[in-house]
Amino acid sequence: MNWFTTFLSSSIGKKFLMATTGLFLISFLVVHCFVNAMIFYNDGGQTFTLWAHFMATNVVIRTIEIVLVLAFIAHIVQGLWLWKKNRDARPVKYRVNKPGANSTWYSRSMALLGTVILLFLVVHTSNFWIPNRTNQFLHGEELPLYEMMLEKFHHPVEVVIYLIGCFSLFWHLLHGFKSAFQSLGLNHVKYNTLIRYSGIIFSIIVPFILAMMPVSIYLHWIG
Repeated sequence: MNWFTTFLSSSIGKKFLMATTGLFLISFLVVHCFVNAMIFYNDGGQTFTLWAHFMATNVVIRTIEIVLVLAFIAHIVQGLWLWKKNRDARPVKYRVNKPGANSTWYSRSMALLGTVILLFLVVHTSNFWIPNRTNQFLHGEELPLYEMMLEKFHHPVEVVIYLIGCFSLFWHLLHGFKSAFQSLGLNHVKYNTLIRYSGIIFSIIVPFILAMMPVSIYLHWIG
């Protein structure tokens, strides 16, 4: 195991961990987006509640939740380390600095975008996940998540917070999706274009669906 520890502590290993945890979190986003999209059936929350109940009680899903939390922590830690490493690599700014010539603003702002997403996750989990899991642990039953969503998203401040989170997620994914494949050495001239456009499509669709959830409730399209 010494070689594995040495590898993870190296610069390449940290980028590898950043990429693998990122792709794992992307797979979580797919599932989370799918379950949340069930509210668009607009059937009084029956379909959404059915899927939410499955996610909250399935043993496999509950176990994966633990891995998910660890992946979030690892991704955040590695992200901060990479940001600091890149910042320390250029302690003195050039007199004439044109960063846009070689990179996009969102690729240079991954730490900022990640921080905004982290703050959003604190709000999101405090609104739904933590109260629901706490109630399950203490009282053995789930909270009415659908009704909680209707109540939360009738407040414009909550809607704005979620829109900011989804907007930040869009830019974070736009760079992170392609970057993860590159860090894992999975980029190749034959399918780089496919990875790039898949990343763009994914970065648009997932945040858009998640953003439409609070917007639809606030505008009374749902509920």
